[in-house]
Amino acid sequence: MTRIETDRLILRNCEERDRELFFEVNSDPRVLVFHPFQRTRPDADAIFDMLLNMPAKDGLDFLVLEIRETAEPIGFSGLSKPNLAPLLPAEAVEIGWRLSARHWGHGFASEAGAAVLAYGFKTLPLDEIISFSVEGNDRSEAVMRRIGMQRDPSGDFDHPDIPDSHPQLRRHILYRLTAKQWRRRQAG
Repeated sequence: MTRIETDRLILRNCEERDRELFFEVNSDPRVLVFHPFQRTRPDADAIFDMLLNMPAKDGLDFLVLEIRETAEPIGFSGLSKPNLAPLLPAEAVEIGWRLSARHWGHGFASEAGAAVLAYGFKTLPLDEIISFSVEGNDRSEAVMRRIGMQRDPSGDFDHPDIPDSHPQLRRHILYRLTAKQWRRRQAG
C-alpha cells in the first residue's frame, strides 16, 4: 500500500469510494480534450474494477489525490510503465496525472507530481522518470516544467494507439528527469 503526504494532499491507493471521481475525470470533455474518446459509465466502471483489483507492481501505483483538510478526492497521479517500445525504452517509467476540472488552477497537479517524483527517486529508487503528452497540451506541459522535468525533443513521437480519426492527437512530446538531476535540484 502506498501513501504519500504533502502539505495539502494525501496520495493513496484507490478505494471503492473513488468510483464517481474516476467516472467524472474519464467522461468530462474538458479533462479529455487531448484524448481520443470519453469513457461511458460501463467502460469507466470496468476499468475502475480492474484498478481496484490490480496489485502494485514494483512500487508503481495509480494513486488518488485527496485534499488533506476535507478528504475530498480530486484526481489521480502515479507511476506506470508505458509499454511503448521501441518508441520508448522498455524499462521506462512514466509519471502522469489527471484531475477533476473543478480543481484545476490550484497547483494540485504540480504538488502531487513533485511528491510522486520524490517517491520514485527516493523510495523505489528509479534512475529516470519520463512524462509525455499530446503536443499543444500546455497545462500538462506546464506541470512537467514546474516539477523540474526537461523537454527532450529528440524523443518526441507519434503515439501508435491514437486512432486515425484523431490525427491532431497523434504527436506526443517527451520530458525526462534523471535521479541525478532531481537530487541536484533538491540540493540547490
